[in-house]
Amino acid sequence: MTLAYKKNIQMCLIISAFLLQFHCGFYSFSGSVAPHLKTVAIPLFENRTVEFGIAEELTDAVIDEFSRDNTLKISDRALADMLIDGAIVRVDDRAGAFDQSERVQDMKLYLTVSVTCTDQVKREKLWEERITQWGSYDPSEGADARRNGISEAIEKISQEILNKSVSGW
Repeated sequence: MTLAYKKNIQMCLIISAFLLQFHCGFYSFSGSVAPHLKTVAIPLFENRTVEFGIAEELTDAVIDEFSRDNTLKISDRALADMLIDGAIVRVDDRAGAFDQSERVQDMKLYLTVSVTCTDQVKREKLWEERITQWGSYDPSEGADARRNGISEAIEKISQEILNKSVSGW
């Protein structure tokens, strides 16, 4: 290789690195939370259903998601910059699949939650939505299988709440 060829390659690499940094400099995988939002409070979700223990399970799952993500620190309601407040409004079991004898083979459990996310610093609602997710279970496996369906729906809802709260897209 000639010296001029090596310099051309070096110059191309420098320009490419600069362009890559400039192009990607405005994008982040960590979400796009406003800079003044550093903490979040997640009080116990209200349970408007007859499903026992579901509010505690959902609240714990949402807290775990925010803790894992680490974009916002969990805080007390009075001190938090952001508030995630919600209520479980519906639990609905529906047949998902049937076998050849027309017996229910798979059930879908739909869980609907009403959620509000508030910026407590600026005292404004960031978003408000009814979120419905589902979990599936085999009805022949009994109550434990149904609990697993509830847990699956809760996991999806908690991820959706996190995503809506920390991303701007």
